[in-house]
Amino acid sequence: MKDAQLRALLTRIVAKDKIAFKQVYEALERPLFRFIHLKLNDPFQASDILHDVFMEVWNKADRYQGRSTVKSWVFGIAHNKTMDVFRKSSRLVVTDTFPDVEDEGPTGESCVLAAQEAAHVKACLGTLKPQQKEVIELAFYEDMSYRDIGTVLNIPEGTIKTRIFHAKQLLLRCLTDRIQGKGSRHD
Repeated sequence: MKDAQLRALLTRIVAKDKIAFKQVYEALERPLFRFIHLKLNDPFQASDILHDVFMEVWNKADRYQGRSTVKSWVFGIAHNKTMDVFRKSSRLVVTDTFPDVEDEGPTGESCVLAAQEAAHVKACLGTLKPQQKEVIELAFYEDMSYRDIGTVLNIPEGTIKTRIFHAKQLLLRCLTDRIQGKGSRHD
């Protein structure tokens, strides 16, 4: 859903329009749950935070100031709530677990190749620092701009660019090694 549509829906949410809220929820629920779950590796806790995030969207939609996309604003709320969980539980390390990637290819061969590629990508993503993995996920899985990622994480755009640059270099090196048989084959 385009940002202009989300902005219009958010305006309706300020007026407590339940249909608009449902549409925003349906548009953002899956990527937001995935984002939270990847950090916590606990689906129940992720569901609780997801609920809290949407309650905040419902109750505080009027606080959206339009300085970022609606998606970035909502992901920023999720990021902050997730970091609160880490602070409260004194957990310092974000989980490195990534769900398997499904391939919708039409042939069995393409499914096998995609599974092998996904295993390589998953293994290589697991070698990244949590901050690098976080920006890679937001940039490539959530299709956010560097500016929006900076807004979500509350860090400068230059830092985002640096983290993504280094993460891409590490991923390229890791994937090259794995494909050429130099990396670990047991994940």
